Amino acid sequence: MTQRNLTILGATGTIGVNTLDVVARHPERFRVVALTGQHQVERLATQCRQFRPRYAVLLDEAKAHQLRGVLADTETEVLCGEQALEQVASLPEVDTVMAAIVGAAGLGPALAAARAGKRILLANKETLVMAGEFFMQAVKAGGATLLPIDSEHNAVFQSMPPDYAGDLAAHGVRRILLTASGGPFRTRAVETLAAVTPEEAVAHPNWVMGRKISVDSATMMNKGLEVIEARWLFNARPEQIEVVIHPQSIIHSMVEYLDGSVLAQLSNPDMRTPIAHALAYPDRVEAGVSWLDLARIGQLSFESPDTRRFPCLALAYQALAAGGGAPTVLNAGNEVAVDAFLNRRIPYLAIADTLRHALERVAGRAARELDDLREIDREARSVAADYIHSLA
Repeated sequence: MTQRNLTILGATGTIGVNTLDVVARHPERFRVVALTGQHQVERLATQCRQFRPRYAVLLDEAKAHQLRGVLADTETEVLCGEQALEQVASLPEVDTVMAAIVGAAGLGPALAAARAGKRILLANKETLVMAGEFFMQAVKAGGATLLPIDSEHNAVFQSMPPDYAGDLAAHGVRRILLTASGGPFRTRAVETLAAVTPEEAVAHPNWVMGRKISVDSATMMNKGLEVIEARWLFNARPEQIEVVIHPQSIIHSMVEYLDGSVLAQLSNPDMRTPIAHALAYPDRVEAGVSWLDLARIGQLSFESPDTRRFPCLALAYQALAAGGGAPTVLNAGNEVAVDAFLNRRIPYLAIADTLRHALERVAGRAARELDDLREIDREARSVAADYIHSLA
């Protein structure tokens, strides 16, 4: 059994915490080399004391200085800044990188890991949404291995033929079915959505997640981003990716084959399942997840998403069809709009309005290299911010 040496990007977030929970169960299999965080100095310090990484990274120099003081009696070296994130993502002694930094900030270190030929456990949606073509090229050129961590994409990966090489039809696959819980507003009267509060939007019925991704689940933007991810992960056309609402969150996604067979991955809604799968792949390890009791669950139900209730999902399909910089605009506008909603500067329904405005203003821009995408991202954020300001 080979021990894997890990860098965990975004160790203090939900995915990072769950990753370390799985790692702690198998100290003989996994060694933590580097941990990174953004704001939570105390949590990162606690993690460093438990797992004793060689490096810890924070983006803010003042927080890094604070962490150095807390860890002065340890051997952990505290680094700071975006360049340090890329450094620990490409360390020679690291073979596996958990890419779990939320938002556009995760793109740089994920690319560094790809170029360095690492085994990348990808939990950062924005890497593929913003720069899918560039990232997949970097994975191929660097000889990296890419394993998806999103429960939906991990389920698709597990349901694909074991020798899948990027051609759905050639492997007998008709379509990919991404399941969605429908979030907290699946049955709420559409005419009442204008009054949704941040507290209601982050109250997910099945999953424990951060505030931003919880809002994305409520709007189903998370599913729209996952459609774009699936396009790049599995080389699928938009019409080969379908979203189906499955309120129980037991079937995490499905793959339909040309002979009529549908293969699915089922488990309780716990992110430790896909994390453990990717960490140990192709082996299987215990993850601390409760066993699935189908008799207790009783039934599994499905329905089609209503784009009147979930306009962000339709906007994501439009951005994917438009190509170029449109998915980057969608992601950037969404980050700005969700932040404004959580800070009570815009109402819930203005999230979709902001995205629609940004796509109309910016999405026609071509992206021939990564710097083009960064400029499109910057412009989209500015346009979205101006639009939000105009609503005040």
